[in-house]
Amino acid sequence: MRLQRYATTAGVTHETMPRQPGAPARELTADPAPVVRDLRGAGGRGPRGLDFAAGDVVVVSGLPGSGKSTLIRRAVEEHAIDSQDARDRWAEALPGLLPYALYRPLVRVAHYAGLWRALRSGASVVVHDCGTQAWVRRWLAREARHRGRHLHLVLLDVSPGVARQGQRERGRGVSGYAFARHRRAVGRLLRDTGSGLLPPGCASAVLLDRESAGAVCRISFPEARPPQQ
Repeated sequence: MRLQRYATTAGVTHETMPRQPGAPARELTADPAPVVRDLRGAGGRGPRGLDFAAGDVVVVSGLPGSGKSTLIRRAVEEHAIDSQDARDRWAEALPGLLPYALYRPLVRVAHYAGLWRALRSGASVVVHDCGTQAWVRRWLAREARHRGRHLHLVLLDVSPGVARQGQRERGRGVSGYAFARHRRAVGRLLRDTGSGLLPPGCASAVLLDRESAGAVCRISFPEARPPQQ
């Protein structure tokens, strides 16, 4: 395991699995060796883009209100699977006074069905993950492995207070009980990943705080270019 902690230069795309300085980008993303990139504290000097190999799967985790959906909507052009999108579609189709708790199971079924279709298509996928469902990451890792690709983790590290403020800003919050579960699960992810221990099946991880996440405007999966003759 290689744990890399260093700031980056603004405006430069940095792949998540570097092997050696100056190596071609496609070689960087093809390297299967696990690596953790800790970009917390980079602020506005953080990378503008995160590139992964075509066909790989990226899961974005963090506390509710930490900015997962905001990051995905800003940085991912296609093949983004966000449970919030499924919730919004059901909310538009149902009476406004109907409590979310009553149709939450339908939202989850719709979300996982859409995720299953995206995975089966073989396309590169970016997935919103609440952090409490470890079985989802195992499923994603298994699907990526079956098609000869890799699973990567992008983990947002924000304080509970900032996350609560993010919930208030979007007009949606979670119960104290649910938030406590998220804090425990995400806390374990941050502690383990920060020490270089990746979740099972993950090939790499990128740790972002609120400022460095705000600098990322692209999560992409460029196709490998054939070698020049």
